Amino acid sequence: MQTRPSTFDLRLFIVSGILLIVVSLLWWNDSRQPNPIPLTPTLSGETEYCLTCHADLPQISASHPVEVFGCVSCHGGERLALDADLAHSAMRGGANPSALSVVETSCGGSNCHSGSEADDRHHIQRVMTSVQSTYAGAISNIRFTFGAQSDMTARFGIADVTDENTRTGITSLFAFDPTRESHPSIRKFGEECLTCHLHSEPREGEAYARETGCAACHSPALPLPSGEGWGESKRHTLTTAIPYTQCNTCHNRGNYDLRTMTFIERTDHATTRLQDYYQPIAQFTKCEYTLDCVDCHTRSEVMGDGDIHNDQASVEYVQCKTCHGTLEELPLTKTLTNPEDIAFTLAFLNPVVDLKLGDTILVTEKGEPLWNIRLLPSPLGEGLEVRDITYEMIGKATEQYFTFNPVMGTACEQKPDEQESHYCHECHAVEK
Repeated sequence: MQTRPSTFDLRLFIVSGILLIVVSLLWWNDSRQPNPIPLTPTLSGETEYCLTCHADLPQISASHPVEVFGCVSCHGGERLALDADLAHSAMRGGANPSALSVVETSCGGSNCHSGSEADDRHHIQRVMTSVQSTYAGAISNIRFTFGAQSDMTARFGIADVTDENTRTGITSLFAFDPTRESHPSIRKFGEECLTCHLHSEPREGEAYARETGCAACHSPALPLPSGEGWGESKRHTLTTAIPYTQCNTCHNRGNYDLRTMTFIERTDHATTRLQDYYQPIAQFTKCEYTLDCVDCHTRSEVMGDGDIHNDQASVEYVQCKTCHGTLEELPLTKTLTNPEDIAFTLAFLNPVVDLKLGDTILVTEKGEPLWNIRLLPSPLGEGLEVRDITYEMIGKATEQYFTFNPVMGTACEQKPDEQESHYCHECHAVEK
């Protein structure tokens, strides 16, 4: 005779089935989890599992070795999570910890990039107060033009910023809010013309491919697979070998029409480097368009010097004479005698030249080392004449070698009191 299963047996069967399903799901989920690859960076001493998924990611720079910094100290995130969404949920700045909204937390600290000026570790202060970040000159120009302020002194920047130890007399800037402006052109300026400072997300398109913050310059876009132009590919790198094409993402995109306050995109298609280089209406000498922007413009000009400035013109000081000298003076030089000289650090960060103690390099009028330009030793020894002096420059982005001679001793007819670069352009500009 067949008996019916008891209620207890039925419940046991259901519970056993549920347990089997749960165990199977746990096994299935566990089998999908990667085996954790631990990393304990010396900087934090805390184990993180980021390399479990990112082991093939190249080291971001020689000055940020992964065994020292790890990933979390800069990027944030859940260091022990193996689920991608959870691991990335607390990342700072998304994939860009150098975004200016989070850079102090990501990259700051006295031993990193917000240390003392004496130790040359005040990079964040320099960037925050730079014209690349504040856009103060453009804002004050527009406000003065349309009667919102009585002079060209900078009062507003993209964000609030202070500089108590200023050497320019400008101690702070208020955050610019175009919605509070009464003149329609200033409001239109705020809507249409604030897309190239370091806080802003770039416009769409390969011509504008960049990150924000420090990575806008130091993480250049990759070339497109077709070889035609530069794309929006993300690059896990920090470099000081910045090509002019990266500068172009802000500085050669087109122009703003100040009558309508609208952006007019550049539509011509450059076929040569000269045509591609910076603004098509500008004049260039051969050395200017052959080199990259970083070969001439110094760190202080580009990143800022830690002070708030009125405009771009008050920041720039490198001229043709910085490297070439004048008819009456040779360019300024310095012989490297201290192994701790900042020139060696800069050469380490971009190893295109093997600087040695005893090398003589060019310096700017402010004493900044032009570490990629050396005075070549003369085979004439004590019988050296001015016309035999030769300098060697190595391109920071291209690693090309160039040699040049000083102006002194040549047939140059430039007047001693006319030494700005635009006077050199009168004779040496190249026809486009």
